[in-house]
Amino acid sequence: MQPVAQNFSRITARTVDEVECVLSVLLAIWIAHRLNATHVSWAAYAGYMVMRGHVGETLSRGSLRIVGTIGGGLIALGITPYLVGSTPLAAIALLLVGAGSLYAALTARRAYAWLFYGLTFAMVVLDKLEKPNIALQSFVETRILENIAGTAACMAVSLLSTLSLRRLWPAPPSPRTPIVRWHPDAFRHAIQAGLALAVLVLLGTRFHFPALAQSAITIMAVLLVPASGLSATSATPVRQRLRHRFLGCMAGAALAGLVLLVAQGSAFLLILGTVAGIVIGRHIENGTSPYRYAGMQFTLAMLVILVPDNYTGVSTEPGYERLIGILIGMALLEPILIFSHWLVPKNIDAPTSVDASEKVGEL
Repeated sequence: MQPVAQNFSRITARTVDEVECVLSVLLAIWIAHRLNATHVSWAAYAGYMVMRGHVGETLSRGSLRIVGTIGGGLIALGITPYLVGSTPLAAIALLLVGAGSLYAALTARRAYAWLFYGLTFAMVVLDKLEKPNIALQSFVETRILENIAGTAACMAVSLLSTLSLRRLWPAPPSPRTPIVRWHPDAFRHAIQAGLALAVLVLLGTRFHFPALAQSAITIMAVLLVPASGLSATSATPVRQRLRHRFLGCMAGAALAGLVLLVAQGSAFLLILGTVAGIVIGRHIENGTSPYRYAGMQFTLAMLVILVPDNYTGVSTEPGYERLIGILIGMALLEPILIFSHWLVPKNIDAPTSVDASEKVGEL
């Protein structure tokens, strides 16, 4: 009995969080398949990203994610038909909505809902511009369905864990992010996001970039840094997130590629590789390393590639296409960061320090 007790004592709240994430993602994938969702990996994303150690925080994030997704989807459903025939008009719409939603995500009380309002709007508009023949209403419905599937799975696992595992290994809620009435650096930061999205529309439609929605998500995710660490004279936090996102995505893609090579279409091995990716990435994300954000991106890259829309006919092309979209988003954002910070006078004091890997309503 002593070895069993020793192994039991090694379990920590961090271990429980990793188990919760694995169960949540697997349940999200199962629900998405039962609902005939179009992009199952999006349900898996939600199952991973909504999960927090404290059930109250998980339920709050899940509710805000659903509200933001529905709000952004409905607005996009009404506006997108007027944008499809005019690329400049679409660019202006993405600039305004993207900048507005990111500013609210950095400063407002319901930050997570505002983030997904802007993200969903951008995803719907960009996918319609990229694929004009898609049925807009069904596309919006499946985006909402995928998020609900993943969020519902996450909530269910969190509630079950609260009644069982979390009684022995509780996790305190995260500290509340302070609300900011007006933050000029956050506003400037949000304008950078809007400009990057506008450039993405103009160049992406002109040169037929793949996975425009993934590029938009990358732009907004990388710019989602704590408002307290923003400065008019320093782009260090954003560049650090860009670097960590690149490293995490490349590492995740490399391991996912190896899994695909070994799996040879086996659903069991693909799921096993998905579980490994979740555990490894979440372990890094919950650690003390400065590369915590890279751990999150490692897992998301694994989910993009290893969670197909249909396990009976596995295709790696959509996953790697989405990965290319992530890299395009990074490439478009860097020149805008350089230009915008070059315009700002250099006599403005920058914050003394910032942890760019801090979680601030992540995707």
